[in-house]
Amino acid sequence: MAIDLTSFTTARVSLGRTGNSLPTAELLRFQLDHARARDAVYAELDPRELPGPHVLVRSAARDRRTYLRRPDLGRQLADDSRIQLPRGDYDAAIVMADGLSALAVHRHAAPLLDALMPLLAGREGEMAWRMAPLTVVLQGRVAIGDEIGERLGARVVVMLIGERPGLTAPDSLGIYVTYDPRPGRTEAERNCISNVRPEGLPYTRAARKLHLLMREARLRKLTGVTLKEDTPGLLE
Repeated sequence: MAIDLTSFTTARVSLGRTGNSLPTAELLRFQLDHARARDAVYAELDPRELPGPHVLVRSAARDRRTYLRRPDLGRQLADDSRIQLPRGDYDAAIVMADGLSALAVHRHAAPLLDALMPLLAGREGEMAWRMAPLTVVLQGRVAIGDEIGERLGARVVVMLIGERPGLTAPDSLGIYVTYDPRPGRTEAERNCISNVRPEGLPYTRAARKLHLLMREARLRKLTGVTLKEDTPGLLE
């Protein structure tokens, strides 16, 4: 019995053939998806479409073209943005950044936060989280969250950022969790939750997974390769 693979995945499988080539419809669909992915990379983040109130800052990349050509500038705050982040005493800070898909942040940041915030309010004897002001950063990459978290005085920083678009997923949201954020942290010192969107990891599951990671990070005072998914507490 033949199995229809398209019922299991949105990947490009079982495309068919017309002679030695793809069917015209599949070729046109490929070109459309490629255009959507390219548009996602160049799209600008509109802070007015994001949850608020929030603090708006910028990276050292002055525009989108510079951001794409100079990844290092996307990892550091612009000088005039540093003074907009007053230091406090917080358990965690949540930062939203365009990354490589502003579309992902526009579509998925708000519903993810709607699912997450009740979990951070504290329940069943768990201590509530003291949250820093929500921050939005333009032209930002993952590592800029380290500087933001340090300046805010947050013990954990959570980055919500648009992931590199794929041909079937131009709007995938990524989440990066870093304990004791400060410039110089490596990727091995973070935990990542990827492909947050209705067609990938649903908001409620992503929020629960993020909450568990944050809880274990606060308890164990670490994130990264030493905080694995088979760690007791993350298997709930």
